[in-house]
Amino acid sequence: MADTKQAREVFTVLFFCILWYVVSSSNNVIGKMLLNDFPYPMTVTMVQLTSITLYSGPFFNMWGVRRFVDISWSYYMKVIVPLALGKFLASVSSHVSIWKVPVSYAHTVKATMPLFTVVLSRIILGEKQTLTVYLSLIPIITGVAIATLTEISFDMIGLISALIATMGFSLQNIFSKKVLHDTGIHHLRLLHILGRLALIMFLPVWIIVDLQNVLQHPTLVSGEDYRVLALLFLDGVLNWLQNIVAFSVLSLVTPLTYAVASASKRIFVIAVSLFMLGNPVTGTNIFGMALAIFGVLLYNKAKYDAREALKKETVLPFSQQSWQDKTGYVVYPSSPQHSVIEQKNSYPISNGYLNGGNHILNNNTSSNNNISNSNSKQTGNLLFV
Repeated sequence: MADTKQAREVFTVLFFCILWYVVSSSNNVIGKMLLNDFPYPMTVTMVQLTSITLYSGPFFNMWGVRRFVDISWSYYMKVIVPLALGKFLASVSSHVSIWKVPVSYAHTVKATMPLFTVVLSRIILGEKQTLTVYLSLIPIITGVAIATLTEISFDMIGLISALIATMGFSLQNIFSKKVLHDTGIHHLRLLHILGRLALIMFLPVWIIVDLQNVLQHPTLVSGEDYRVLALLFLDGVLNWLQNIVAFSVLSLVTPLTYAVASASKRIFVIAVSLFMLGNPVTGTNIFGMALAIFGVLLYNKAKYDAREALKKETVLPFSQQSWQDKTGYVVYPSSPQHSVIEQKNSYPISNGYLNGGNHILNNNTSSNNNISNSNSKQTGNLLFV
């Protein structure tokens, strides 16, 4: 019975991964075909945002996705609105890059996302990474540099747009995690909110910038060729579906498995685009792409190892020396049930109580219970050995 359940889970994950790869590669190929005939990246972005807005609400309600929680107006303006702005700008930049350069090269440049994530997390959140994580960035940078130098259809605007899009998506990842942590909102509801807000914010901008040019496009003027309209509709549906499938895969597997699957998806997209669109490439160019993707895999493994090490450091009991080094407090046993904890050059904590009543600690390892008073806030169990 257990084997049957496990086999069903493996089959489900495999099915969603294959669906993710097919939808994502189709979305990129169709997007390239669309932008070749209809060079309006902002309009393509607005169609995708409209698709997210129209389809998400009814589908999420039918699927039973929980409603979003109350968010204060100040938090909404400080975090959610900038996130929606970043989503729109990153999406437009991504479409400009696909328009100007081959899909394979655009996705190779997007492999630099770990580099942007590490740098921006260090600047914004003050996060430090392990040496292994930093070293894993070297093959990514080297691979992208080789692919850039050997790209036959190189375009500077395409390169810059791809880099801007990658940085924008990195910022979205960082702040989206913050919103999910702060509010407890469901990630699919957050996707719906950002898409709807970005659509409302930039609809006037699109009307001013693109509407007149779009209405003068030969396809719309003649009213006979529906190919562009069909590609616009299909691109919007596939983009929305890609987001849904990606989140579904994320909910089924571990973060490391998802990261590896995402890197593999990028390889699949590059291969399909080369086959379907027939972009000319050289052996050195392919080597650069492969090296960049390999660097992404190394980065994901290094990040996973760092997280596991941090978990062990948090879960394992403190020794007296490690606790003293970490907090500055010294633990003195006073009885089998309690300890006296004294901070260097400060006041002692007797029987688990800090003079002043702000914090309370207990060293009763048999029950592992925290003692608290009316002025303290529980921060978790601590075990001293």
